[in-house]
Parts: sequence; C-alpha cells; structure tokens
Amino acid sequence: MKVILFGATGMVGQGVLRECLVDASVTEVLAVGRSPTGVQHAKLHEVLHDNFTDFSKIESQLAGYDACFFCLGVSSIGMDPERYRHLTYDVTMAAAKTLARLNPGMVFTYVTGKGTDSTEQGSLRWARVKGKTENDLLKLPFKAAYMFRPSGIQPLHGVRSKTGWINAVYAVTAPLLSWMVRATPNHMTTSEQLGRAMIKVARDGYPKPILESADINAV
Repeated sequence: MKVILFGATGMVGQGVLRECLVDASVTEVLAVGRSPTGVQHAKLHEVLHDNFTDFSKIESQLAGYDACFFCLGVSSIGMDPERYRHLTYDVTMAAAKTLARLNPGMVFTYVTGKGTDSTEQGSLRWARVKGKTENDLLKLPFKAAYMFRPSGIQPLHGVRSKTGWINAVYAVTAPLLSWMVRATPNHMTTSEQLGRAMIKVARDGYPKPILESADINAV
C-alpha cells in the first residue's frame, strides 16, 4: 500500500508516520508538508509545498497512491473563526478534491475529533466546521473515506507536540495516561494504536465511516 501523509510533523502525524514505516504492508510514504520531517527512511519521500489551497504545482507527484492519512489540524482556541474555518475546512477540502481526482481508487482517512457535530447545527462553531468538513469529505468520489474521532491521545515512541508546555504535561502525566488508556478505552487511545488503526482501516475497510476512540482501539 502506497500512502500520502499530510501533517507528518504534528503530534498525530508523527505517530502515523512511525506506524507506516514499521508496517510491512505500507511500501511507500509520501509526506506533504511545509517543513521537513527530519526522518530518514527508505520508504519515506517528502514534498515541500507552501500553498495548501492549490496543489497544481505538485499534482504529478500525488498520483498513484492507495490511501491518504490527513492529520493536519489546529485548535480553535483563541483563533479568529474565519481563520479556523479556512485552516480546517478549506485546506482539507482542497487537498481531498485534488486527490479524489487523481486517485479515484484511494481511501481517504481524516483525523478530526470527539464532539464533531455531524448535524452542522450545534452551538459550538468548531464542531460545526469539523462536521461540515467530515460531511463534505464523505461526498467525494473516493473508494472510501473514514473519519477518525479520537478523544485523548497518549504519545508514544518519542512522538512530541510542537508546543513545549504540552510536552511537559505529557511527561508528568505519562503514568496516568497509560492507566487511562487501559481503563477508559472509550475516551483514550495512543499514537501507536491510532496509526495502526488508520493503516488497517485503509487496507481492509470498516463497517462504518466514523470511528470514535472505542472503535479505534478495537480495530
């Protein structure tokens, strides 16, 4: 399976990249991003691109892939609503529409989040934006599309956030997080399990298009 990965330098993307590189069923990974991953591996190829609403300059490099793991995401906290919508909806849809045209047999997996509002009618703006993104992705002519909605994620195997204080919190709470992953699988997963689940679902399919934390842990 040849995969395209967006967001490989983020915490979720780092975990997914790591699992792709150790999984024998994944033969090639193309990481598309604004900055290098810093990872060296025979399977890994990288394309640096700075305009995430227009992929015309790199289209020739995006064809011939079986799956896309879309792990780009931002927090809505303190962000201008229109800016959040642009980074969450516009960027995701620009990439997805390009890939659907170039790879109609592709499976597209999108990392969203617990609480996403599929009705697009709720009181939380971020949840409505995420819901619209999910709904419109599911309308595209991919072989299949899956929405991953993890709640809490414990980073493993050296996966780190870009934010220093978040890394400090994870370091201090690591024993508690490990316990929560075991005790509350409906609410917690790990970067390892998330990556493995995305690969398995892309390869083998899943009975429903939306996977919550419990589904991710059960795959």
